Amino acid sequence: MKDAHLLPHYLVQRYHGWKATSFMENKAWFRRLAEDGQRPRAMVIACCDSRVHVTSIFGAESGEFFIHRNIANLVPSYAPDGLQHGTSAAVEYAVTALKVAHLVIVGHTNCGGVQGCHDMCSGRAPELEEKTSFVGRWMDVLRPGYDRVVDLPEEQQIRALERQAVLISLENLMTFPFVKAAVEAGELSLHGVLHEIGDGGLWQYDGEKDDFTLV
Repeated sequence: MKDAHLLPHYLVQRYHGWKATSFMENKAWFRRLAEDGQRPRAMVIACCDSRVHVTSIFGAESGEFFIHRNIANLVPSYAPDGLQHGTSAAVEYAVTALKVAHLVIVGHTNCGGVQGCHDMCSGRAPELEEKTSFVGRWMDVLRPGYDRVVDLPEEQQIRALERQAVLISLENLMTFPFVKAAVEAGELSLHGVLHEIGDGGLWQYDGEKDDFTLV
């Protein structure tokens, strides 16, 4: 594979810095993780966005979160169609093998994926409508959310759609039989939050109120 290259120098330097400090200070803990395996308390599904650092937001240590990231923190509906579904596979493993107690959808403000979905659904990004667009076909997961916000004033639609990215994912999780069974048995709880990148705020979804409240 001649197209693969060695790491850029700055990453190598940062690795050695981590190995000499954080790793050495917690060497026994890392050895235990290696020997005993992982037992994460929660699964977190977050956006790929480089500005969303879920372990820092929640002060999580290595081994505490089982993390999956994709564009716009989406979960598709249950679809055992023989195709490759990375997100669905991660959910299945977390719930059925790792037996996580919590599954948290972490959305965020200023999400490029959400903006792309809005542009596509409003006819401003015809390139995303192409069948060959991986981003566009992934954003199809969020189309129902766009339909829910399209009648709002335009200046409110993006913020509302960012919340819908969390809600649609929570709703879709419950279409997975093993998720539904774990929730109904009281073995798994679902959570949805929206992270404000600019001011560090965190809004959590309250199912009883059907609204987001500031943490």
